[in-house]
Amino acid sequence: MEDWREARTLEELYELIKGCRSCPLAETRTNLVLGSGDDNAEIMFVGEAPGYHEDRQGLPFVGPAGQFLDQLLRSIGLKRSQVYIANTLKCRPPENRDPLPEELAACTPYLFKQIEIIRPRIICTLGNHATKTLLRTSAGISQLHGKLIRKGGLAYVPLFHPAAALHKPPLKAVLIEDFQRLGEHLEAERVRWRNEERPVEEVPAEEEGQPEQMGLF
Repeated sequence: MEDWREARTLEELYELIKGCRSCPLAETRTNLVLGSGDDNAEIMFVGEAPGYHEDRQGLPFVGPAGQFLDQLLRSIGLKRSQVYIANTLKCRPPENRDPLPEELAACTPYLFKQIEIIRPRIICTLGNHATKTLLRTSAGISQLHGKLIRKGGLAYVPLFHPAAALHKPPLKAVLIEDFQRLGEHLEAERVRWRNEERPVEEVPAEEEGQPEQMGLF
């Protein structure tokens, strides 16, 4: 098997794309950072891109933001090993700059393949870049955070990025509260998955570019 689209496991996917040269980031990376965690996770977290430490270790969220994420997970009774963590980009942009459109175009197909393999109940987009990339919305994280949003047959919960909360202490309390909401959303999704006997009907967004917001709040 040589086509990454045929991968059936995350390990197969990594082996097929670890030498990816689809964009110039291949020239500056140390390691391609696919992601880490449970292949069958109920919750998948998607950040923006690997940073310095992630690039060196080949793992996502290994710095202070990752430690804060671990604390947030514990607050709802979860461990890192029970979720899956990835980024929209698989390689670190130089100087941690914002992802470029061509880089996202090269990398997001890999991300959607990960989602296809994992089949999470909820995808948490961390920060504006991941939220706007996956939901294809112009709405910002300040408007969407903590809400359950259904789009394309998937359930999303946008959250502030843990790194942003570390730089702006007032966001810490917001993120802690949103994680409690996430725990409630997860319980509701578990019930929904158990009871579902017919396909979910998509509810169209009120206007193009604005995802339909559905949830407990």
